[in-house]
Amino acid sequence: MVEFPKLVRGQIEYRFDPLTNAQVRINPARARRIKQAEARDNKLDRPIEASRRTCPFCPERVEKETPCFPREICDEGRIRVGESLIFPNLNPFGEYHAVGTLSNRHFLKPDEFSTQMIRDNLLAVKRYVLSVYAQNKKARYPVYMWNYMPPSAGSIIHPHVQILVEREPTPHLSKLIEESSRYYAKSGQNYWRNLIEEERKLGERFVAGDDLLSVTTSFAPRGFNEVCFIFNDTGSLAQLDERRMERFSMYLSRALRAYKELGVGSFNLATLSGPVDHKENQFYWMSMKLISRPYPRGIYTNDSGPMERMQDVWVIDTLPEELARRMKLIFQAESS
Repeated sequence: MVEFPKLVRGQIEYRFDPLTNAQVRINPARARRIKQAEARDNKLDRPIEASRRTCPFCPERVEKETPCFPREICDEGRIRVGESLIFPNLNPFGEYHAVGTLSNRHFLKPDEFSTQMIRDNLLAVKRYVLSVYAQNKKARYPVYMWNYMPPSAGSIIHPHVQILVEREPTPHLSKLIEESSRYYAKSGQNYWRNLIEEERKLGERFVAGDDLLSVTTSFAPRGFNEVCFIFNDTGSLAQLDERRMERFSMYLSRALRAYKELGVGSFNLATLSGPVDHKENQFYWMSMKLISRPYPRGIYTNDSGPMERMQDVWVIDTLPEELARRMKLIFQAESS
């Protein structure tokens, strides 16, 4: 049995993740507070159109302005399935770090991501992950992420995903696998199966599901409007078959339409996948988490994305040593 521990103190609910015991604090009244920096004038047409003119991911430029994989990863240089195109990241933060476009269109609203578009992207992503693993058996942990619009840390508006194949699990994934294994050793049962069964029985957070995939809202979310997709009897992104890809794509498309209705204008999605050679489906099942981010207001790039919010990895673009060098110049100049 899975328990959902919480304490209520005044207006605040202190919730604890059923698996990791991580604390979350929820006060629904905060959603109604004044947010002076969140005026939604919806005047995004001009910056979107301006970015289109130089976008490296649009069809007329993508072949010229993006790099190719080495032949041992992909003979053709890039991986294409439908409108999805996978190629190396010019500014990686992982050893094997690729980018993949989802559509030829420069901008899509949340309710315009189709099932076919998402499924084709997953097919291309899986091909890349397996190709990397075939070349380096130490690259075992796939990470699949969406940064939709700049408030999600997406530096390019054109709909795209990021794919990493890591040697080690991210810190949050490592904890999930460890706690899932501990739960199995103690109870002889799969935590994720029990979680789905309990959520379905309670009916408070269970959204949809079948024998392939279940969708719930998270009891102790790590982000706003968090939706959790749990892949039944599937531990790794590399294990996804086309039926599961199709079902996930359909459910994600519906969730994004719901986001549009809720007024969400930016979001992150991230996998929590076991390794490519995962054989432990009896205790760990893969999940994907979807969270909303602040509504776009002008064009800027957030310094916090899915690695920080959903994987407990902080991606930094400045060397501390370089920062210290520049700081010293100011300190020394003002001391003299």
